[in-house]
Amino acid sequence: MHSTICFIGAGNMSLSLIGGLIASGYPKSLITATDKSDAQRRTITEKLGIHCDANNAEAASKADIIVLAVKPQLLETVCTELGEAANLQDSLIISIAAGVRSTDIDRWLGGVNAIVRAMPNTPALVQSGATGLFANAKVTLAQKEQAEHILRAAGLTLWLKQEADLDTVTALSGSGPAYFFLMMEAMQQTGQTLGLDETAARLLTIQTAFGAAKMALESREDCAALRHKVTSPNGTTEKAIESFEENDFKNIVETAIRAAKHRATQLADELGDYKGAP
Repeated sequence: MHSTICFIGAGNMSLSLIGGLIASGYPKSLITATDKSDAQRRTITEKLGIHCDANNAEAASKADIIVLAVKPQLLETVCTELGEAANLQDSLIISIAAGVRSTDIDRWLGGVNAIVRAMPNTPALVQSGATGLFANAKVTLAQKEQAEHILRAAGLTLWLKQEADLDTVTALSGSGPAYFFLMMEAMQQTGQTLGLDETAARLLTIQTAFGAAKMALESREDCAALRHKVTSPNGTTEKAIESFEENDFKNIVETAIRAAKHRATQLADELGDYKGAP
């Protein structure tokens, strides 16, 4: 039997998850969303065929599962409102708001909830995301399966044993698409500098990135082994790899990811103490 789901906040990530659920056969009648914008509510109803409400507490009170998909800076206000106006102690709470710890969410809601934190990334918008998941001690096995089913509608899911690991997930896969876009941007620009037109350089770069990712995903070999397979001795690839290594490429990547993780931890501290107005 399917559970009723309410998405608090109807931005792009919610639309992606809802669309994925509907595509997998989830009944539209069991999915609702909320949004403060009249125009956005109309758009969602017309595009997805689900009911969209303006009242967060009223919509949440009718759901078995509540997905918190508002901006992190608004989460304290939204959770406090829900905790005061709706009886949610039997509901599963899933937060996809970046950087806000489950202990803070639980406190704002009243301290009695089963909470799953999820860190998806932007490729979820095309059902190719990677999402790290963490469940607090109140989440049952059945609720973990429900949470995984919802997030799997947008791509791969992976459970973490420690909530602190979500900061690493944020730095690795949450921010990761931008790292690859930067690499692709540089490759395309270099291709154009060396004589290719913009269309050719762009398509060759994007397809190469897609093909490499697909090979890595489908292969039993690790990325290092795959790299060695396309690096012939004294060939063109070897010369490029040598240049990367001479410029300490791996250290550049590690330093960048460590910086992102440090900022993720800082943001969690700041948002947990957030006292600003929405």
